Order: sequence, then C-alpha cells, then structure tokens
Amino acid sequence: MAAEVEVLEGTVLNILEQESLKWVFVGGKGGVGKTTCSSILSILLAQVRQSVLVISTDPAHNLSDAFQQRFTKIPTLVHGFSNLYAMEVDPKMEEDNLSDEGLEGFLSELTNAIPGVDEAMSFAEMLKLVQTMDYSVIVFDTAPTGHTLRLLQFPSTLEKGLEKVMALKNRFGGLFSQATRLFGLGDEFNEDAMLGKLEGMKDVIEQVNKQFKDPDLTTFVCVCIPEFLSLYETERLVQELTKFEIDAHNIIINQVLFDEEAVESKLLKARIQMQQKYIDQFYLLYDDFHITKLPLLPEEVCGVEALRKLSQHFVTPYKSSLARGTVEEVQQRISTLRLQLEEAELELERLQKGKEEA
Repeated sequence: MAAEVEVLEGTVLNILEQESLKWVFVGGKGGVGKTTCSSILSILLAQVRQSVLVISTDPAHNLSDAFQQRFTKIPTLVHGFSNLYAMEVDPKMEEDNLSDEGLEGFLSELTNAIPGVDEAMSFAEMLKLVQTMDYSVIVFDTAPTGHTLRLLQFPSTLEKGLEKVMALKNRFGGLFSQATRLFGLGDEFNEDAMLGKLEGMKDVIEQVNKQFKDPDLTTFVCVCIPEFLSLYETERLVQELTKFEIDAHNIIINQVLFDEEAVESKLLKARIQMQQKYIDQFYLLYDDFHITKLPLLPEEVCGVEALRKLSQHFVTPYKSSLARGTVEEVQQRISTLRLQLEEAELELERLQKGKEEA
C-alpha cells in the first residue's frame, strides 16, 4: 500500500485526470525550469484534453526557446500538434497600444495613477480574449514568484482601481461632460462609453477571480530545485496561494542528482547529500502534496522531442537505473574508471609527444 502512495505522490497524474480543470498556473523562483515544466504539462494535457493553450506571462519569454518555434501574442499551433497552441504576452503590452487621445488616452492616464492597474487591465483584456477562444484548459507559464503574486492580486487591484474611478465619476461627473464638450471629444468620450468599458473589465475580473478560487477549475503547480532559497521561495508562494484561496497540491523538484550518477566524484557526492537534506524537508513540509522529482540532465531540454522524452518522468517517478552497492553498479563503476584511465593515458602520451617534438 505504501508503494502505491509513493507512486501517486511522484507524478502529475492528478492534474491530467482532473477533467474539470480550466486554468493551470506554473510558478516558482527564476531559473528553476518553470517554462520546461509548463511546456511538458501542456504536451501531456494535449493527450487527454480537446484543446490546450499554453501562455507565457514572463517578459523573458522562454516558451519560444523551449519549443524552438516563434510565438507571439496571437495563439499559434505548436508544430507536430493538432490541439496545442502557445502564445507569449507581455503583461504591460496593452498599455503601449492605447491611443493618446479620447477615451483610451484618458483610461491610460487614469490607470497610471493607480499602481498595478495597467497590468491588471491588460491581464483582464487577455483573459477576455482567452475566454472567447474556448480552449479546454489553459496553462500559464508565469514570471518569477514576485510577478506571479502580483498577477494573482490583479482581481483585487483592479477592483480597488474601479472603486476609485467610480468615486471620481460621482464627484466630478458633470465636470467630465463639460470637459468633453469643451475639447470637442464628442460621443467617444461620453460617460456611458467609459463606464461600459470599465464595468466590462470588472465583470471579467470578478468572473475569473471566482474561477481562480474554485479548486475544480484552477490549480497552481510550484516548481523548485532542492536548495535553501528555492525551498524558502516555495514556502512563501504556498502561503500566498493559501491567502488568495488558490488551490495548490503539486510540487515539481527539478535538477535532482540521483546517487548512481555520482560515480566517484567527491563534489557530486557532497551535492547529493545537500540536495537530499532539502528534499527531506520538502516531504516533511508538504506531506499532502504530489511531489514529482526530475533528474538533472547533461543537456538543455529544447524542442518537442526533448520535452516529450522528459515528460515520462512526470507520469512515472524517476528511478535510478542502478542501486548503490549492487554487483551491476560496481561493474559499471569499474568500466567507467577504466575508460577514464585510458583517456588519461592517451592524454599523457600526447603531452609527452608534444614535449619531445618541442
């Protein structure tokens, strides 16, 4: 029975099996492999869902690098798939597109006066767009932790901003009307148009906020590495998610060194011991989470084939190919040492030859 629990905890199958999920956020500290994990999650979801959209809200935009395909703010079909789309969005991009005149210019100025509302509004616009596209599930490859938490605060940020706008409208409503006539802005700048736009935005945000807080519709996957700072950041992230009432029950620990890979390196042995200490802490702190461990790879994970290859460790827990102290493991160690000795002898031979010629 214990073995079954261990298998369950070591995979993301719970996410793949939860058919009601609409939003999957992937987040964590910078440089821990969030983009790789969100790309693989979207590939796995594409196998079991009708249509999947993976969105990068990280200004660094590594999604194009992961899939080795150029993505823009328009959803693009990923090569080799019929139901997986990807897009890259700069949370502030909408602001640049706003015209400096009339209603749009006024809104732009207004949002700049309320911290975070510009991002909240562009995020609302993006969600509005995404909702009309009708994807079965949407995977967010989020920016590093700080930005992610801001993104989750957007609903309340925008709501506060709208309250300020409504208060201003109530106090200076007549003045707005006079100003529009005075500057000849006409109907484009009427109160109804402005309030309609803001109210529409508020409706989207409220609707999405409700969805984000529904564990049947939304879940957050924390990606980390087995080091102190990453453990600390994950703890902070989980606490914030709890505060925002956002469901989280999956942690992916990336770049794990497994014992048989160390051979005879003292440095790697020391790293394995250090990592194990933090892995134990993860299991202690998050005993009710599904913890997936991914191996540190000798090469970068780029392109669909490499992503597919690594995806097997998301559904089947990674196991060391050899156990320490077995006959097979010692034989492999001996053959590796023989190979290293042969290489060293060849190098010595080359050096001696070069010395004689000199």
